[in-house]
Amino acid sequence: MSNGKLAMAKAIAQVILWGFNKHYRIFRETAQHAKQRFEDADWQGVQQAARERIRFYDTRVLETVTRLGREFGADERERDDELWQQVKFEYVDLLLDHKQPECAESFFNSVLCKIVRRDYFNNQFIFVRPTISTEYLDAEPPNYRCYYPQQYPAGLTGAFRQIIADCQFAVPFAHLDHDLDCVARAVRAQLPANFTAMPNHQVQVLYSPFFRNKGCYLIGKIINGFAEYPFVVVILHEHRNALTIDTILFERDQILTLFSFARAYFFVDMEVPAGYVQFLRSIMPTKPKAELYAMVGLQKFGKTLFYRDFLHHLRNSTDQLIVAPGIRGLVMAVFCLPSFPYVFKVIKDKMGSTKETSRALVMEKYQLVKQHDRVGRMADTLEYSNVAFPRSRFSKELLDELLDVAPSMIEIQADTVVVRHLYIERYMTPLNLYMMRAEEQDLERALIEYGWALKELAAANIFPGDMLYKNFGVSRQGRVVFYDYDEIEYMTTCNFRKRPVPMSPEQEEADMNGEVWYPVGKYDIFPEEFEPFLLGDPRVRAIMMKHHPDLFTPDFWQRQKERIAAGYVESVFPYGQAVRFIHRYPQADAEPARASA
Repeated sequence: MSNGKLAMAKAIAQVILWGFNKHYRIFRETAQHAKQRFEDADWQGVQQAARERIRFYDTRVLETVTRLGREFGADERERDDELWQQVKFEYVDLLLDHKQPECAESFFNSVLCKIVRRDYFNNQFIFVRPTISTEYLDAEPPNYRCYYPQQYPAGLTGAFRQIIADCQFAVPFAHLDHDLDCVARAVRAQLPANFTAMPNHQVQVLYSPFFRNKGCYLIGKIINGFAEYPFVVVILHEHRNALTIDTILFERDQILTLFSFARAYFFVDMEVPAGYVQFLRSIMPTKPKAELYAMVGLQKFGKTLFYRDFLHHLRNSTDQLIVAPGIRGLVMAVFCLPSFPYVFKVIKDKMGSTKETSRALVMEKYQLVKQHDRVGRMADTLEYSNVAFPRSRFSKELLDELLDVAPSMIEIQADTVVVRHLYIERYMTPLNLYMMRAEEQDLERALIEYGWALKELAAANIFPGDMLYKNFGVSRQGRVVFYDYDEIEYMTTCNFRKRPVPMSPEQEEADMNGEVWYPVGKYDIFPEEFEPFLLGDPRVRAIMMKHHPDLFTPDFWQRQKERIAAGYVESVFPYGQAVRFIHRYPQADAEPARASA
C-alpha cells in the first residue's frame, strides 16, 4: 500500500472515531442532565430528552458519512477493498485504550455500511465479531461503589444512609429516617433469620443512578460470603420539593420487569458501559446482553449484539423459519424460528382492504413507539435493513407467502434470502390464543391485565386503535403487552364521543341495521362500540364489566385526554402497589431499624 493511501486510511479512521466520540459525549451529557430533570420534576423535559436521544446516533452517523465524502471522496472509493480493509486495521489501533470500544465498533459498522458494498455473511470491512475485550476496562470513577456495613454504627442502615448521601440530591427527603427504617425492615425480611456477617460483607451500588420517567433507581447487591442479594432502591418525588424512598425491590421477577423489553430506556451516565452491563448481568443472568445495552440507552449496540446472537443461533440450530402461529395480520407478515424467542415482521406491499395506511405511515408509527414512554405495555422493536437469511432455513410455505404479500421486500439469491426491511420483537403468546386455552382463573387474570394495559397506555397518551385481543401478547411474567402499532394514535389527537341517540324513525331504523346515520370525523372514536368486538364471549363480558367497565364509556377516555392536554404526566409504576412502603410499612407502623439490619 502506498504511503498516501496509508495516510488516508489513518485519517478516515480518525474521522469515524471523531464521529463516535462526539456521539457518546452528547449521549453522556444528556444522561448527566437527567439528574437535574428529576430533581426539578421536569417530566415534560424527561419525555423530550427521551425522544431526542433516539435521534442522536443516526444524526452522528450521517454527519460522519458526509464529512468522509467531503474530505476524502469516500463515496467514490466504494470498491477500494485495500483502502477499507486498512481503515478497519487503523481503527482497531485507535480503540486499544478506548472506554467504549464495543459501541465504537458498532458505530464504525453503521458508517461503513452507508459507504461500501456489503457481503452479508462474510464482510471483511466491518466488525462481524468484537476485536477489543471489554471485560477488564477500568473507569474513573469506578463503575460501582462498595460500602461496608461493619464500618457504620447502624450497620446496613448506616450503609444505605451513606448511599443516599453519595447521590448528592439537590432536593431533600421528606422523611429520610422513616424511609431508611422501611429499607432496613425490607432487608431484614430478605436476609436469612440466622444471618451472620462474613468478612466480605458489603453493599455494591452502581456509581450512577438510573433515571426513567418520574423515577430514580439505585441498583446494587448485598454480598455476604458466597450469597448475593440484588436490590433496586426506588426514589420518587413525594411532592415537588421533597423526595421519598418508595420501595426497595429484591424479587427477581420485579427487577426483570423493571428492565423489561416493554419499558422505556434508562438515562444513566456511564464512562464504561460494558462495566455497567456486566454488573447488571450479575443480578439478571438470564437477561440477554443485547437487551441490557438497549435498556441503558445504547440500543444501536444492542441491535449489533442481537444480530450476532441470532447468527450464532442459526449456526447451532436446524429448525426452519415458519409462518408465525395466530391470526394473520392485514398489515404485517410475521414469521419465526421456533427455537428462537423472537418474531420477524415485514410490512406487506398490499394491505387489507379495511386498512387505510401505507408503508411510510406504518414505519412512522413504529418510530413513534421507539421514542415514547412504553410504560411496560408496548414491546420494543429492533429495526433492520437488508438482513440475509440462509435460503435453506425457509419453509416453502413461508417463502411463498412472503413472495406473495411482500415481494418488494424480498430478494432471493443463490443460497440467501435478503429481507430489505423488517422488525424483530420478543415472542409472546398472542392474547387471543392464551384466552382460548386458559382456565377460569388464568382468563380472569389475563383480562384484568388487558384492561390495565389499555389504561396505562392511555395514561401515556397512547390509544391503541385496534384493541382486538390478537394484537396483544402475554409475556413470560404474565403481563399483557401491546405489539401491533399500525393504528396507534396519540390520545390528544382522538375525539372520544358518545353515540348519538336516534331522533327520527329513519335514524332508528338505520341504527338497528348497524348503519352510521350521523357524521363521523377521521379521529372520532365511540367507546360504546368496543363491546361487540371485545365482549362477545359471556365469560369475557362478565370479567371485563366487573373489573374495567369504564373502558366502554367515553367519559373515561375523554377525562384521560383532558389530563394529558393539561400537561399532567401520570405515574405508572413498574412494580405492584403492595411493595410500596406507603402500603407495606405505613407511617404509624414504623419501627426503629436495628443496627444489625
